[in-house]
Amino acid sequence: MPHFTLYSRTWCHLCDDLLQALRSLIGDAVQIDVIDVDADPLLVEQYDELVPVLVGCRPGQPPERLCHYHLDEAAIRRFLGQLPAETGISPPESGKMQS
Repeated sequence: MPHFTLYSRTWCHLCDDLLQALRSLIGDAVQIDVIDVDADPLLVEQYDELVPVLVGCRPGQPPERLCHYHLDEAAIRRFLGQLPAETGISPPESGKMQS
């Protein structure tokens, strides 16, 4: 089952905004793991000024960086549109998207 990982910071309002926008877009259909980059020096080195960073993950495939700073709804739609039909998850309907 695919899932998202959001690299975030506890004090980051852009991180909160991106997470809220993502949850509004996909609901509870896909798992979202939130990781505090400040808890790991290697993550700080990798993502420091880029947070929030949203990564999409599928079993057996490398993680895919989808967006940072703000939610890229087109990237999320493309990512979800590539899911196999048997997952039971449909891409969000364009009429229900908010910009």
